[in-house]
Amino acid sequence: PRLKSMRRLKNLPGLVGKSNAYNLGEFRLAADQSASRKISQFCVRLEAKQKLRLNYGLTERQLLKYVRIARRTRGSTGQVSLQLLEMRLDNVIFQLGMACTIPAARQLVSHRHILVNHRIVDIPSYRCKPGDIITIRNRPTSGNVSKGESLRGDKVPNHLSLSLSKTNEPTGLVNHMVNRESVNLDINELLVVEYYSRKA
Repeated sequence: PRLKSMRRLKNLPGLVGKSNAYNLGEFRLAADQSASRKISQFCVRLEAKQKLRLNYGLTERQLLKYVRIARRTRGSTGQVSLQLLEMRLDNVIFQLGMACTIPAARQLVSHRHILVNHRIVDIPSYRCKPGDIITIRNRPTSGNVSKGESLRGDKVPNHLSLSLSKTNEPTGLVNHMVNRESVNLDINELLVVEYYSRKA
């Protein structure tokens, strides 16, 4: 089911990894073939919502909760929603390159391999704040996990920074809140807000 959704929604860096080049001819061919069909506005909004939900690995209820929080927050609802999702701990770990995908990052957190400010955090939806220091827990199983994931050469977003300690352990730092330009997902967040306008 996930592969079918990836083919339909195409660019999902949270599932396929940031470093993967999307040389998927069949995806583009399918998109070109479907372009001639007339698509309703509801379908366009639904597809944007599904793309956002699948990329970050959220349930319908979780995504609706984020949109409701964004509505009560000062600023653009769409951009605040993206900001809340980008500052989740599992996504921050993925953006730092400590895991190859968001699901892999979520597994690291759930298995208690991640420390935030030197304390174990096992909640993937934990909202990171500026100044948070993120490291991998120093124990045998954590070491195996970190060695299994090679830190990618991709550029780390400017709201984060990554360094290596003397023992070659990766350490991430949240510099500031994420801005819209740093979001790698190609999506029109206003379509998601419009989809939830009657629910949120």
